[in-house]
Amino acid sequence: MDAISEEAADFRVALSSLRDLRLRPEIQVEEAPAPQRLAPYAIALSAEVVVDDDELGTGRLVVLHDPQGQEAWDGTFRVVAFVKATLEPEMAADPMLAEVGWSWLLEALDAHGAQYGAISGTVTRVTSASFGGLADRPLEGQIEIRVSWTPYEADLAAHALAWADVLAQAAGLMPLPPGVAQLPRPRG
Repeated sequence: MDAISEEAADFRVALSSLRDLRLRPEIQVEEAPAPQRLAPYAIALSAEVVVDDDELGTGRLVVLHDPQGQEAWDGTFRVVAFVKATLEPEMAADPMLAEVGWSWLLEALDAHGAQYGAISGTVTRVTSASFGGLADRPLEGQIEIRVSWTPYEADLAAHALAWADVLAQAAGLMPLPPGVAQLPRPRG
């Protein structure tokens, strides 16, 4: 085994854990181009939440790995996540939405047993009210969650599952109880 292969052993574990993920059927995930300059090793996943041909949300998960570590990360891995979804009018009007969105993330990480630290991020609520000739339109809104954290293990399945849970919640999907898999919807 050469030095590069040895150095990348943890990243190979991370890749395997991400590529073996099984998510609920509404979340469609594919590998996307990863940033090249932030770390020696990187992978990116992009996701769409689709129900009955309607896109309810999008997300991106980027995993960066520097075997030498980076001081700002407090580790050798860094997970960078993004979630964006359209909201129901009642939810868009909720002044506590940012706090709720942040709690979704922390609860999902904890529920999946993800070990992490150095977490930081933002939750943005965007609302649009219509006036004049458009006054009949309901309040429109979106939530964006941008966050990064340092995972303390190379197997990143718990971290990716937490991200997928937040994406599903932001998109308005009902949470699945632990250990329950959702059956695909019948096409018709």
